[in-house]
Amino acid sequence: MNDNRVEILLVEDNPHDAEMTIRALRKANLANRLIHVKDGAEALDFVFSRGTFSERSMHDKPKVILLDIKMPKVDGIEVLRQIKADENTRTIPVVIMTSSKEEQDIITSYDLGVNSYVVKPVDFEGFAKAVSELGFYWLITNQSPD
Repeated sequence: MNDNRVEILLVEDNPHDAEMTIRALRKANLANRLIHVKDGAEALDFVFSRGTFSERSMHDKPKVILLDIKMPKVDGIEVLRQIKADENTRTIPVVIMTSSKEEQDIITSYDLGVNSYVVKPVDFEGFAKAVSELGFYWLITNQSPD
């Protein structure tokens, strides 16, 4: 494996939620190869090696993308749609991590090929536990095709 490979792409516009996620992953020793982007446009640039990420190889896919739905510029549903529509990126596991319990968001996400949909727990302990379990599953337990 390439030592520069990003394992987790965190797409989260809320600084508080991003910090809690990163802290929980660090506590579980899973944040060594994490990149945090703050909106959907930046996420798409990263995944498709464009803009500020044009030097990055598209072959170095993240092991998992933790994706919020409600974001500026490009929302998480559109990010998911573009990732799953491209044959080069559709196998990247995408986990929606959001506060939205809206039935339509859940249905649309699964229709587009999301791998998991997680509603963020409100309290920090619950949030930290959910994030570390997600990290362990997607980085250690899950076998990906790449």
